[in-house]
Amino acid sequence: MKGDLKLLQGGWNIVTLEVEGDEYPPLGGRIEIKGDRFVSLNMGAEFEGAITVDSSASPKALDILYDKGPHAGRKSLAIYELKKDEWKLCLGLAGSSRPTKFATKKGTGHALETLRRGDAAPQPSRTESAAPPTELEGEWSMTSCLQNGKPMPKASVACARRAFRGDRATLYIGPQVSSQSRFTLNGRNIDYTDLKQAGIFELSKKGLKITVAEPGAERPDDFSSEPGSRRTLTEWRRAARA
Repeated sequence: MKGDLKLLQGGWNIVTLEVEGDEYPPLGGRIEIKGDRFVSLNMGAEFEGAITVDSSASPKALDILYDKGPHAGRKSLAIYELKKDEWKLCLGLAGSSRPTKFATKKGTGHALETLRRGDAAPQPSRTESAAPPTELEGEWSMTSCLQNGKPMPKASVACARRAFRGDRATLYIGPQVSSQSRFTLNGRNIDYTDLKQAGIFELSKKGLKITVAEPGAERPDDFSSEPGSRRTLTEWRRAARA
């Protein structure tokens, strides 16, 4: 082992995250590399696979081949910069094109993250995070999304998943965490308490439908998202097990 692959060995904590032009809190996301293998942690699902680096390319290139997790059998193409203990990575979410610069914008399917070498942050104990499962328990794949009346790009929809575990909900796009929150259910109402979002949901044989208001706005009273409504309407199906 030599070159940049050798320098990438060990654990890296995500300190900044941007997906399709929008910034998100990293929320403890982490990548660990051993040999030519990687595993991503605290990102709503476990992702594992092989990486290949080409430090002779300009910009330097990195390929990720997922073989475990929701994107098993798919590939992400990335560019990177490595300076001592800081690693900048701009990647196409699974199935998207390789970025050509360290920036993202709507519709590209690109994510930009900065990582720093370090130990994993302490995680809550099982007793701290344990909660009985709800009827939404498990992982869901997004099938459609309207944000304030505007459709989410197809590349993002195809990579979006939500995991409900006990009283915690995690939304991620590709391997990147978009948001995390505790949630409560009351009849058809759903509240993401940490995000201060109120919504409604409908669970049927066809799947799951959720409409939420922007943080601090009033709870929606129907499943719609019109321009100016400050609502997001999403539809989901249960994700197949990897």
